Amino acid sequence: MPTKLRYKYYVGSDSRKNRWEVFRSASAPTEKSHGDRYRAVIGPFRTKAGADVMAKYGRNNPHLLTVSEAEKMAKRLKGEKG
Repeated sequence: MPTKLRYKYYVGSDSRKNRWEVFRSASAPTEKSHGDRYRAVIGPFRTKAGADVMAKYGRNNPHLLTVSEAEKMAKRLKGEKG
């Protein structure tokens, strides 16, 4: 039986657009696999919401330095919305 690939979320610093963007990968990003697209990568994230928070609010933010901080903030923001 074939093994199901588990994709994880990462946030990469796009070298062309100078912004952070969320992407999925089945394996850990390396310079060889993603170096042409991203100059830096953060992750893996447990949830897409955590990756979205890091991409949107993480730049130059001393309160969002780690994946777990982004996941906690995503959970708080979800609680405020609904």
